Amino acid sequence: MKKINVDDFKFNGKGKFSIKKTETKVNDFYDDNEDYETSLQILQKELDELQQKMFAHNKYGFLVIFQAMDAAGKDGTLKAVFSGVNPQGLRFYSFKRPTETELDHDFLWRSNVQLPERGTITVFNRSYYEEVLVVKVHPEILQNTQKLPVEEFKNIDKVWKYRYEDIANLEKYLFRNGIQIIKFFLNVSKKEQTKRLIERIEDPSKNWKFEEQDVKERDFWNQYQNAYEDAINETSTENCPWYVIPADDKKNMRLIVATIIAKHLKSLDIDFPKSDLNRQKMLQSLIEKIRSQEKA
Repeated sequence: MKKINVDDFKFNGKGKFSIKKTETKVNDFYDDNEDYETSLQILQKELDELQQKMFAHNKYGFLVIFQAMDAAGKDGTLKAVFSGVNPQGLRFYSFKRPTETELDHDFLWRSNVQLPERGTITVFNRSYYEEVLVVKVHPEILQNTQKLPVEEFKNIDKVWKYRYEDIANLEKYLFRNGIQIIKFFLNVSKKEQTKRLIERIEDPSKNWKFEEQDVKERDFWNQYQNAYEDAINETSTENCPWYVIPADDKKNMRLIVATIIAKHLKSLDIDFPKSDLNRQKMLQSLIEKIRSQEKA
C-alpha cells in the first residue's frame, strides 16, 4: 500500500472548509485488488491489536462518527474496516428516525446514552449531526416533530448557532473525560451516487438497501452540501477533527479510513497493564498449584 498522509483529509478548524474544492476521487493507494486486500488485512490486524491494548488499559473510550449522503458506502466501510476487531470491545449504533421516546428528550439525549465505555470503540452510523443536517435542510421538523417551544425557532439561524455550540461543547467535554472522537464525512459525488442508486434498483440482491425517500432527498442535494460544509466548519477542532474522505472509490476510502483510525489509536498512551515484581512472584508460585490440580 502506498503511504497515506492522513492530514490531507483532516479539518481541525484552522482553515476554511469548502466542499466544492474537496475531491471525491484521488489517486489509488493500492496497485491492484490483491494489494488492496493485503493492505486492508494488515490494517485490520493492527486495529484489533490496538483495540485490545485500549480494552486492557481501560482509561480511554473511542467514538468514531460516520456521516454521508445516501449510497456513499458507510455500511460497507464499517464492515471492511472493523472486520476482525474483537467484538468484546466494539459497539455499533445506527441512528434512524427518532422514536417518540427520543423526541420527548433533548436532541443530544439519544446519542448520549450510546456513548462508549472506557476501553471500547463505539461507531456511530449517522449521529447527533443529523440535527444540523437533515433538520437544517427540513426545518419544519423542528416545529412539527421536535416539540420545541415556539420562541425557540422564531430566529432559525440562532437554532443552528446554538446547536453547533452544544455539539462542540459536548465533544470538548467528552475529550476532557478521556473519550476520543474522530468524525468522517464520506464525500461522494452526485454522479457516483446516481450510479450506485441505480445499481440498487437493477440488482435484486441490493433492493433491500433502496428507499424511495433517497430519491426525494436528492432534490435537496445542494442544501445538504451546504449543511455539511457549515457543520464541518463550525465543529472542527484540533482535538475532535473532521476527516473528509473521497468516497467515489470504495477501496481507497476504506484504506484511508482504517489508516486514520489506526493513527489516532496509536497516538494514545495505551498499553497492557504491567504487573510489579511482587505480583510476578505470586503468579509464578501459582504455576505449581495449577500443575498439581491437573493430577488431582
